[in-house]
Amino acid sequence: MLLVDRVLECEPGKRILAIKNVSINEPFFSGHFPHHPVMPGVLIIEALAQAAAILSFKTLGNRPDHKSVYYFVGIDEARFKRPVRPGDQLILDVNLERLLRGLWKFGAQARVGEALVAEARLMCTVREL
Repeated sequence: MLLVDRVLECEPGKRILAIKNVSINEPFFSGHFPHHPVMPGVLIIEALAQAAAILSFKTLGNRPDHKSVYYFVGIDEARFKRPVRPGDQLILDVNLERLLRGLWKFGAQARVGEALVAEARLMCTVREL
């Protein structure tokens, strides 16, 4: 499930800014919640993690056919500030904070317009296939 629609900016080794257009046609809205659709918080975090993986990929200078996988290894300090609803455009802003012994650490924020909707510190590792 791809949760990044477009990359707006990418500074390898530093930062990525991407978007997810949240549509009523998203499959998760049928059950979360049928009469009050709200994007699940875990999927907001997943969208941020996917943006972080793109930043890692670009930082390493990998090509699209490169055989590697990004494993999500941790979430710290996750906070959800307001619901994300159909019609919202989720702005994914991820900064690389540290790369040490194969462990990537990121600071991540999701916004709708100027409003902060979620934030977390994310960790991932990259493995060759």
